[in-house]
Amino acid sequence: MTDALLLIDIQNDYFDGGAFPLPNINAAAANAAILLTWARQKGVRIVHVRHEENDPATGFLLAGSPGTGIHPSVAPAPGETVVTKHYPNAFRNTALREHLEGVDNLLVAGAMSNMCVDASARAAFDLGFRLTVVEDACAASDLDFNGRTIPDPVVHGAFMAALASAYGQVATTRTIVGG
Repeated sequence: MTDALLLIDIQNDYFDGGAFPLPNINAAAANAAILLTWARQKGVRIVHVRHEENDPATGFLLAGSPGTGIHPSVAPAPGETVVTKHYPNAFRNTALREHLEGVDNLLVAGAMSNMCVDASARAAFDLGFRLTVVEDACAASDLDFNGRTIPDPVVHGAFMAALASAYGQVATTRTIVGG
């Protein structure tokens, strides 16, 4: 069985000073960095995904802006694959599937739990990957619905619960790397 680590959209705009900072991004990125170090030590295939938004109305991760850069805490090493996407699903109109050729087990971490992590994880399952989402290496945003603000921990928990119910495992960084 071959494993790969997919780090989705851990980009500058989600951090303090960025255009759309996420409440729990620092903790999630720290755990993603632990996963990244572990994957490098174990020889696990690593794919970094970064979003570039072409619609200025979105207001963040705009193509050509510094906010689209992968955060230094999880910066790609020479030779690691970087896939640029324009949709929440990292497989849509990208070569991601080809970069994962021969992979059976896919570990997923990144931002946002409620958007690109969810869309990409569901697509990965549909493509036949055995899926593990590393929940403490993911971050969510607050969402507004029906005049109410749903806080990020509730949003994150709901999306992780949905993924765990039918799409694969949801684990912690500690469970993956041991210790």
